[in-house]
Amino acid sequence: MAVLLMLAAILSACTKSDSSASNGNASSPAHTASSESGKAGASEDITLRMTVWGAPEEVAAYKEAIAKFEKKYPNITVKLQHIAADYDTKLTTMVAGNDVPDIAQMESGSIAFPLAEQGKFYNLQEFLSSDPEINAERLVPNITYSLEPGNIIGLGPGPESFGLFYNEDIFKDAGLTPPPSKASEAWTWDEFVEVAKKLTIDSKGRNATDAGFDPKNIKQYGVNIGTWWGSYSNFIYSNGGDFVSEDGKTFALNQPAAVEALQKIADLINVYHVAPSPVQAKNIPATNVALQTKKVAMAIDGQWASAGLAQSKFHFNVGVIPTMKTPMTTVVCGMFSMFKSTKHPKEAWELMKALLDPEASIDMIQAGTWMPSYKDWYTDPAMLAKWTENLDSRPSGYKDAIVDVLLNNSHQTPTGYVKNFNKIMDIVNPALDKVWLGQQTAQEAMDSIADKAQAQVQGRRDVKG
Repeated sequence: MAVLLMLAAILSACTKSDSSASNGNASSPAHTASSESGKAGASEDITLRMTVWGAPEEVAAYKEAIAKFEKKYPNITVKLQHIAADYDTKLTTMVAGNDVPDIAQMESGSIAFPLAEQGKFYNLQEFLSSDPEINAERLVPNITYSLEPGNIIGLGPGPESFGLFYNEDIFKDAGLTPPPSKASEAWTWDEFVEVAKKLTIDSKGRNATDAGFDPKNIKQYGVNIGTWWGSYSNFIYSNGGDFVSEDGKTFALNQPAAVEALQKIADLINVYHVAPSPVQAKNIPATNVALQTKKVAMAIDGQWASAGLAQSKFHFNVGVIPTMKTPMTTVVCGMFSMFKSTKHPKEAWELMKALLDPEASIDMIQAGTWMPSYKDWYTDPAMLAKWTENLDSRPSGYKDAIVDVLLNNSHQTPTGYVKNFNKIMDIVNPALDKVWLGQQTAQEAMDSIADKAQAQVQGRRDVKG
């Protein structure tokens, strides 16, 4: 998704719409169970408003979901507002002007939690607890966002995780075994580095293990790995580290587990010369083009890269990302939230359910942009086959490397549970730039800003109190 790719800010979705169509009663969400779902809004004409960001294919999926919803509930009209740019600013202005949608797409790393702290959103736990059609257990792990335990403010419609994408022909030509797809067989970090060395080629055809290898004139990097938090969080979690301590009281990126992970990533750039620096990466195209044109042999990227790779028409595949201590991937996704100001919570909840339904976004899921939010689409063989088999976007390693890992070896995005995450990272990111450029060790850089970062630590959302 666009916002993932940029944070991948991975996400940014006003005209003043007429939402006064009825004198609706904002009844308790406890009465929104699906025993009434077929009756939602049946007694009056209702208009619901929702705001989204997203690429055209994402908006098309929303429109399809809305069309099915309106067919089921002919008395309900949904006005979709696609905000293509400056989403947070525009939505904040709308809220300030009391021009609020019923449902909004939100991003956990930006304004979602500040608005939740102002009491703007319904607690969706009340709906999930009383609806027999959908509950928290039916959703895949790590796509519910909570202000605190028991207070769910958003549900993610399209989870994303990370994989090790690669050009099969490069491995074949080099006589190397491709990355394993099963988590139980994942490369250790050292094994990964050794393969990356052999696949890093200078302008004279020497690899990074050869005498005379020229790291200043590289034509093919062994791997491209992003230096934003979404990418390196996979390895911090794999190594047993975190952004803050388990009790949420202490800055943790300067602690041994996190420091070791950060340093190993930096060493790919500055010691082994198998990955481009942030400066060099500016000349590396998107993952699909970089792999196709052999600018890189492997790329650690989000599964959303599958969509572009499928269109590039070359032999690509995906393996499980290398392991430091335990297999792990970070799950990132946008969410849908319901504003408390809605006059029609029952109907808005039914709309949210329609948006979460994988059938509504099946084209986008099959194309490789999203994954389903319902767990049975991963565990039921017939449902799994609908979006993983006989598709250009789903190579042979996909089920093991992406599907199974998300279900069994995944971690929530730090934006979902680290309070004040952006303020902490505003301090961390400039320090990490020095690490990626080889100017400081990870320990030196994180220690240098630890006090300032600690001053911004406000706790964890997954810890009561």
